Amino acid sequence: MAATKDIPTVQALIPATVVILKQLGGSGSNEEIHDAAAAFFNLSEEQIDLSRKEGSTDTLFAYRLRWARSYLKKVGAADNTERGIWTLTPKGRDMNANELKEVHRVVQSMRTKRAETPTIETEAVEPEAVETEAEELDWSERLLSVLLTLKPDAFERLCQRVLRESGFTKVEVTGKSGDGGIDGNGVLRMKLVSFQVLFQCKRWKDTVGSSVVRDFRGAMVGRADKGLIMTTGRFTAEARKEATRDGAPAIDLVDGDDLCQLLRELKIGVRTKIVEEIEIDEDVLAAI
Repeated sequence: MAATKDIPTVQALIPATVVILKQLGGSGSNEEIHDAAAAFFNLSEEQIDLSRKEGSTDTLFAYRLRWARSYLKKVGAADNTERGIWTLTPKGRDMNANELKEVHRVVQSMRTKRAETPTIETEAVEPEAVETEAEELDWSERLLSVLLTLKPDAFERLCQRVLRESGFTKVEVTGKSGDGGIDGNGVLRMKLVSFQVLFQCKRWKDTVGSSVVRDFRGAMVGRADKGLIMTTGRFTAEARKEATRDGAPAIDLVDGDDLCQLLRELKIGVRTKIVEEIEIDEDVLAAI
């Protein structure tokens, strides 16, 4: 049975993330980094899926990995886009093993120094605190907890709106029983061509396995050009492999983290507040 001690620490994940990004060509998506890190540490499915705490939709491994990326960003070794693509900076590429080992301590000292400075914080929620102090849910986990309270038909309508806001047209929610898990369809137009897309919505707390992907593909064959599965949960590594299996129609997967980012970007149920930050410029005051 997997236990907390089996999961790599943030300190171990920091240098591993740099190694992985280099192997990926200098940049990678959250999903690519997650899967590569799991392979790097030879983690089992049980270890990968170990929940951070009871009732949480987040895994301890993914949580600590987000911390590692955040710490690298804090020291200027990596940067990311809103779409979850992480890139090594020149500084990150040049850092040696000793410097990477010091990243965790450096960020903690930055936090201590900042706590002693009278400022009004402006930063979005990020996992910055010492892990033992970080019991408060981050914004994405809070959002997922809200989504899990939605009724199934409400979650389907939410997915429908996400698709519409993302450029789909003629989006319909069918929700027919016995339809192989197909919840709706829509049309995605890409300049001169368009694709008929069938989608499935899974308001799940647990992982989505490969059998779900296979069943959905079986139901969509001959009926659409593309398939899309959206969930509040997580896809197992086997499910992601099945989604892109050679010789079979590819199915796009949107997990809970991806869905949260989409809702944030599309401003559906998520608002980003910018708060003024006040700093004291002692040099100006001294020169008066």
